[in-house]
Amino acid sequence: MKFQKFINQHLNQITLATAILIGVGFAGKLIGSNIIYTVSFIVASVISAVPIMMRAFSALRFRTISIELLVSIAVIGAFLIGEYNESAIVTFLFLFGTFLEDKTLAKTRHAIKDLTEMAPTTADVVQDDGSTEETDVDFVDVGDVVLVKTGAQVPVDGEIVSGSGHLNEASINGESKLAAKTTGDPVYAGTMLDNGTVQVRATKVGDDTTFGKIVELVEDAQDTKSPAEKFIDKFATYYTPAVLVIALLVGLIFQDFRLAITVLVLGCPGALVIGAPVSNVAGIGNGAKNGVLIKGGDVMNTLSKVDTIVFDKTGTLTEGKTAVTHFKNSSDNDGVLAYAAAVEKESDHPLAKAVVAYAKTHGSDFDQLEVTASDTIKGRGILAQVNGQDVLIGNRQLMTDHQIELTATQSSDLQEIQHQGSSSVIIAIAGKVQAIIGISDVIRPGVKESLQLLKKAGVKKTVMLTGDNQLTAQSVAGQLGIDEVHAELMPEDKVNFVKDFQKSGHTVAFVGDGINDSPSLATANIGIAMGSGTDVAVETSDVVLMSSGFDELVHAFGLARKTVLNTKENIVIAVGTVAFLLLGLLVGVIYMASGMFVHEASILVVIFNAMRLIKFRIKTPKLDSDQLSATEVKLS
Repeated sequence: MKFQKFINQHLNQITLATAILIGVGFAGKLIGSNIIYTVSFIVASVISAVPIMMRAFSALRFRTISIELLVSIAVIGAFLIGEYNESAIVTFLFLFGTFLEDKTLAKTRHAIKDLTEMAPTTADVVQDDGSTEETDVDFVDVGDVVLVKTGAQVPVDGEIVSGSGHLNEASINGESKLAAKTTGDPVYAGTMLDNGTVQVRATKVGDDTTFGKIVELVEDAQDTKSPAEKFIDKFATYYTPAVLVIALLVGLIFQDFRLAITVLVLGCPGALVIGAPVSNVAGIGNGAKNGVLIKGGDVMNTLSKVDTIVFDKTGTLTEGKTAVTHFKNSSDNDGVLAYAAAVEKESDHPLAKAVVAYAKTHGSDFDQLEVTASDTIKGRGILAQVNGQDVLIGNRQLMTDHQIELTATQSSDLQEIQHQGSSSVIIAIAGKVQAIIGISDVIRPGVKESLQLLKKAGVKKTVMLTGDNQLTAQSVAGQLGIDEVHAELMPEDKVNFVKDFQKSGHTVAFVGDGINDSPSLATANIGIAMGSGTDVAVETSDVVLMSSGFDELVHAFGLARKTVLNTKENIVIAVGTVAFLLLGLLVGVIYMASGMFVHEASILVVIFNAMRLIKFRIKTPKLDSDQLSATEVKLS
């Protein structure tokens, strides 16, 4: 065991020594010294054959006939017939190919290595007396408050309780753009505080953090084989013994031991064995680098075949938070919005919060207004007095109850807002309607463009399944160009729709974010969770979009197809190389040394081909400005 460990630790040095000895051997031949030539190649053959034979023996102990066994037999045969130069060159090329293979594979895993190295190790925990104590991150508990200074890593998932700053969240969502954070905002372990100082109350620690789950999911994904890899493993089980039998038959039929040995060497399926795994690892690494967690090669393969994508609405196609999307002001009073916000600021209703937030962003100075009376009428709205004026804020029924009529233009505006699926808020001051506000769940930026790109990439059908009302669902679907809409559904109804699509022969991906989406995520061929969603949704899914952006969805779909295509290319290269070598051997233009060179070169070709996936990137859609701001209309 100690000897084997020593050999494995010094494999690179053995490879270098073999190369030097081969060089010395050729130099000896040039100066006419057969002793130097022969001894150099014998020593090179022996020292380079040892690690290969040790691997072959280890594989045999587990009843596996490996590629190392083929090379070992070939080297022994060449050595026995006195072709020391052939045996030395074969073993050197094999070891050198292994060296380059390890180096290039390590590069494809670079994104994963970066993730693990970015894991925070310590935290400055705030004590009861206000001081801080540096603590190992493993000993930080949920509820502890940690101090994060400029340039430091956030050690936990949590919520900012004081301070503000800008964070680099590339380790979580792949975005290099700094995110502004202040009191009440969530932060994630592994992100960097670019400027500012914040105190964070821990909500998740250790392996439970978002960062911890990213590392765990990606590491697990690399161990999950694709169908191509499973096929190759099974193929190699039968292929390797077949090559041994063919070589034996060639030796017996042609009475040519050298030819039989050459068949063994050239028949080794090195590129075939490495081609699929390296594509898989490179694809998963690319996804992790760009904010997409793909849980294994099998998932990658199935995702590439998806032709139907089913979406939840709230929190998936939309951001899951209400905002003002229309403000139709029918008066000359610029203070209408301030009056409405002054009344609504005392309410916790989502619509009220949306009005207040809209007023703040538009600079309305409503804090100076005096609200002297306020009465909430259930199902109608609010009656209040603001600076001595009667103010009504609510639905049309509230206006009707107080004999306040809408003009024809106002009625048309109200119908337009409602037809678009938005909730409406009417504002009346001194017995006259002054403005109508439309409030709705905001569509995520770039969704429409992303769906168009998915269609161009081969997705045949897009479907929305939602528990929301039909009018709102139809409005959102119409804006985004979704093919099919089903509304007012319970979770079990969504599952039934997914099953129906599958029975129709479709490969279905379901995209969702909530606990109620988990059954559909698990039922679909591919479950895709928004990273901002619940832990249950993330755990249940096959793919996680860490920043919940639809550009990540487009990237995931394109990456899956590119990775599967890359794997197929590698298989063709590998099989084509073996066929070329054996054919060349039969017609007498390929020999052991030249064939081994081509064989090892083919391994490098498939590795470098797979490495192209590391830089794969789909052009992201431009944001639609209409999705980023509310529409304000001044009526005459």
